[in-house]
Amino acid sequence: MSISLKPRRFLFEYTQAGLVAVIFALFVRTFLFQPFTIPTPSMEDTLLVGDYILVNKFVLASLVHPLERAILPVAEIRRGDVIVFRSPHDESQDYVKRAIGLPGETIKIVDRVVYIQAPGQEGYVPVIEPYANHRYPGADTKALDNFGPLTMPPGQYFVMGDNRDDSYDSREWGLVPRDHIVGRGLLIYWSFASGEADGARAAGRRLPSAARRLLASAGAIFTGTRWERSGQLIK
Repeated sequence: MSISLKPRRFLFEYTQAGLVAVIFALFVRTFLFQPFTIPTPSMEDTLLVGDYILVNKFVLASLVHPLERAILPVAEIRRGDVIVFRSPHDESQDYVKRAIGLPGETIKIVDRVVYIQAPGQEGYVPVIEPYANHRYPGADTKALDNFGPLTMPPGQYFVMGDNRDDSYDSREWGLVPRDHIVGRGLLIYWSFASGEADGARAAGRRLPSAARRLLASAGAIFTGTRWERSGQLIK
């Protein structure tokens, strides 16, 4: 003897399960993790154009109530953290940079070297930055190679891209308020070389049949993926 669900009940339970899945996905995206795509070379070589990253939003969540701060595992922003934030001048735009200057500190850049003076400290200390690079030695970057000094007010952060010669950051448009920071970069979950994809699409247009174009597109995803980067933690 078999038992079958009535079509109406089956449809209700299927819809209910779908709604629960959507709500859970929205909760995760809103409060825990969110994917972002890297569109510019400003963070090379840490992040490349075509990297798809997962951002931990929970760890840097802005908490208001003292009880929240007491029981939730929220971390402070540290120097060197790769953070995603809303642009101070256009909140519809998300940027990814590295936190360099923290609230209360004084920062200056002299001949590409970053110096920090902590509150109550005498003199400046150079920042060791193994992630930073200057990819265009022949370019005129004097406006970016020297800066400051500038003291960060409470709740304000100085951010820079790792590709120092090609990064639009705090050296030009100023500081990032704490409540604009979305989260900390966690990992690269996929990396795709767009140049190879463009070539594959051009090759696909020369193929006569729709089936071959589909196969070419599928092959482009496979060959264009930077497998060695996919799954890397962001440091």
